[in-house]
Amino acid sequence: MNIIKTDILIIGGGPTGLFTVFEAGLLGLKCHIIDALVKPGGQCSEIYPKKPIFDIPGIPEILAGKLVEDLLEQIKPFSPGYTLAESAEKLEKQEDGSFNVVTNKGTTHNAKVVAIAGGLGSFEPRKPPIKDLEKFEGKGLEYMIKDPKIFENKNIVISGGGDSALDWTIELEKVAKKVTLIHRRIEFRGAIDSVEKVQKLKNKLLIDVITPAEVFALNGDSNLRSLKVKIKNTEKEINTDFFIPLFGLIPKLGEIGNWGLQIEKNSICVNNALDYQTNIPGVFAIGDVNTYPGKLKLILCGFHEATLMCQAAFKIIYPEKKNILRYTTVAGVNGFDGSKRKSESAIIKSIE
Repeated sequence: MNIIKTDILIIGGGPTGLFTVFEAGLLGLKCHIIDALVKPGGQCSEIYPKKPIFDIPGIPEILAGKLVEDLLEQIKPFSPGYTLAESAEKLEKQEDGSFNVVTNKGTTHNAKVVAIAGGLGSFEPRKPPIKDLEKFEGKGLEYMIKDPKIFENKNIVISGGGDSALDWTIELEKVAKKVTLIHRRIEFRGAIDSVEKVQKLKNKLLIDVITPAEVFALNGDSNLRSLKVKIKNTEKEINTDFFIPLFGLIPKLGEIGNWGLQIEKNSICVNNALDYQTNIPGVFAIGDVNTYPGKLKLILCGFHEATLMCQAAFKIIYPEKKNILRYTTVAGVNGFDGSKRKSESAIIKSIE
């Protein structure tokens, strides 16, 4: 049986998983990534590649897709392996203490450390309870926005009251012919700044906002042509090219949830006081997939967790070697070549 061997097996190719490759590479550790999507990047690539991100330190604004591109460029020197379009299903502890992870397609991986960086896990959009909804999926009904260009000069109806609905209303107003935002409540749940921006666009008559209201029917032939909205005790028909219900995602851990990990509200419990290790020694969970007191589901928090996790992983993989922290400002990145790193560790040990 052909087995892919690596030092750290990373389950999930989103920003946290990709940055793990970098931090592991600085320690001379080889990584391999498993991801159910056909390309790395996680939600940043699959769901909102054109959405701007503002809280990456030192970068005032960056598109989610560009962040993934930069992370992929950053980890190139460490040549990670990839198993894409496959999902991790089985975790098997081996006699030597390592783990075998088998995918849904039977691909087997072996590593001493497993890092679960699956973000929200597998996910599907929350769909509104509208009759014959599936008839218009991909034909004017969209649950995710991958490329805003397809909405240029189009009439769009967005439904939802959270950050996603507000942010995309603001962004698509720049390219669409007309944007209408519909929410079943008067109050919005999103960030105050986003609510204020939407209010300003409404005041300038650049968008329509209908609240409290709810879309209850879709009409069209081969494509969506219009939808019906309940507004209190009245009904209104709105002509539109696209209907985008943004009610969030339903996260699922999938088979990972059957590995014997301690789970709390669909998230994996970890020891954040040390290294983000789970209740299974050698198995870590980092990024949005984990939970602990005070947890914040932010990309920058995932980067921090990945950094500390890699330090702990080094001790598991090389228990007899001493890890000496070296700064990239001194050694650069090329100075952290894996083979050189291991040789240096051996020399340090012999001197001691």
